[in-house]
Amino acid sequence: MNVKKELAIGFIVGIIANTVGTLLYILLFSEFGINETFQAAVQQGHIGSLLALGAILNLIAFFGFLRIRRDNRAKGVLIATILTALAILYYKVF
Repeated sequence: MNVKKELAIGFIVGIIANTVGTLLYILLFSEFGINETFQAAVQQGHIGSLLALGAILNLIAFFGFLRIRRDNRAKGVLIATILTALAILYYKVF
């Protein structure tokens, strides 16, 4: 399969895993709804922490792709994780 396509699939899986992880964390551990929790995190400056906790699911996707020998998809997940880390850095600095 095409390397760029494999990287794109891994990147999309990484973004979806991060989104699902963030939503799952909010649903399991927050007393409020998704919208209220997200707004409170933005106001209190905890959005970076919320994104970091959501990125834990990227570990599962990354090692899952490595286990089935889809190295380029794992690289795509890694790129999505690095992009998330840069977004967290942006929220922490600004």
